[in-house]
Amino acid sequence: MTAASGTSLWRELIHKPFFWGIVAIIALLALNVIKDPAYLAMSVNPNNGNLVGNLIDILRQAAPIMMIAIGMSLVIATGGIDLSVGSLMAVAGAVSMEFLNAAGDSGSVGAAFAAAGLALLITAILGAVNGVLVAYVGLQPFIATLVLMLAGRGIAKVITGGQNTAASNDPFRWISNGYLVGIPVVFILAVLIVIVVGWVVRRSALGLMIEAIGINPKASRMAGIKPKGLLLTTYILSGILAGIAGIMSVGSVMTVDISRTGYQLELDAILAVVIGGASLAGGKFSLSGAFVGALLIATLDKTVLFLGVSSSATPAFKAIVIVVLCLLQSERVRSWFIRRRQQAPTVPEEKTMKEEVPA
Repeated sequence: MTAASGTSLWRELIHKPFFWGIVAIIALLALNVIKDPAYLAMSVNPNNGNLVGNLIDILRQAAPIMMIAIGMSLVIATGGIDLSVGSLMAVAGAVSMEFLNAAGDSGSVGAAFAAAGLALLITAILGAVNGVLVAYVGLQPFIATLVLMLAGRGIAKVITGGQNTAASNDPFRWISNGYLVGIPVVFILAVLIVIVVGWVVRRSALGLMIEAIGINPKASRMAGIKPKGLLLTTYILSGILAGIAGIMSVGSVMTVDISRTGYQLELDAILAVVIGGASLAGGKFSLSGAFVGALLIATLDKTVLFLGVSSSATPAFKAIVIVVLCLLQSERVRSWFIRRRQQAPTVPEEKTMKEEVPA
């Protein structure tokens, strides 16, 4: 590789929003290593041969955020937003735990699949409600999904009778706590889902049509695209992915906490999407960027706990990191620094030339 091609590749990379997300992840990990040099060390559990360590914990924690971030990316690309994903996670957890509790068979694979399938069916229906309100009724996405954000936890409380429901089912627990080749199953599942969704939207016209709706719904309709059907599809998909995230969350402890499951994770999903380079105005999205953004959010949450940041200061710490990252991603900020660097050496030369000119 020549120096010119290396420089060109570097300039291309720094203009990729997800590149700065990767830089932020490395910086946070380095900060943790400074406090504890053994932070990145991983070991093998002698009882089961699985890898354990802080990195494994981050991968497991990132999986649910990845799911809702991918769904949020598609919704935001249409010019909308889905504030209900956190509540849908609680609904999915409530449905699955209540079903398994009623089934009472701790080793049944069929019960685990039935619980997951029922949870995803319910969240798909609720996602369709969002889609109908936005696409066919004409409500603003913020208002339509805010309604379900508030009502979703109420639905979950009705399902569980207002109690935190626990269940026992080893196959269901394995989804969140199991390992394949030493890697958490939940992270492998999340990566596979991201790959499948990315392949569908980028290898077909679906991604272009979603972006076209976000850019100009009227023009897309005149071009033969049916915005209503696509909007309904994206909100259903967002609901299903939120349901998967809910299953992942409750599966680790086999208990649904209505007030805590998925609480404020819609904000983390939006942050992950923005970090990934998507435009909140619609018309642009990056699933790979959302993937990196979810990893960054999980790393940031783990760093906050590891550094012992107080709960009162945690929001401020996260806000500082996110603001710095967004400034690094900003073309206007980078252009300002480049202009300042280019102008700095020319100022003394101009003064010298003016001094040499006779009066």
